[in-house]
Amino acid sequence: MINKVVLVGHLGKDPEKRSLPSGAVYVRFSVATNESYKDKEGNWQDATEWHNIVMWREMAERAANQLRKGNLVYIEGKLTHRSWQDQDGNMKNMTEVVAQIYRKLDKNKSGGQGGYEM
Repeated sequence: MINKVVLVGHLGKDPEKRSLPSGAVYVRFSVATNESYKDKEGNWQDATEWHNIVMWREMAERAANQLRKGNLVYIEGKLTHRSWQDQDGNMKNMTEVVAQIYRKLDKNKSGGQGGYEM
């Protein structure tokens, strides 16, 4: 079986770095992906999807130092779901991508074909 997610999008905010009591470090942030399509009337529409990302340990440390709101990133990971009960007794659910690989994508500064460098 395969559980793999690949995203290319922009960070919605700076990574939030936290630590567990065990000392394990993690970061959380959101990534926006955009899609353009034509509606029934033939007009172009833009749709944005937001994805919750979590990174652990050394990767989390690097991401906290390298990534900032607005950066374009490539993320590979697995999709996870979790549930918990909040302080008021309400059940909460979250879907997130646990990143296994990431690359910050910088605009090609060489004046070439307008692509991106990894």
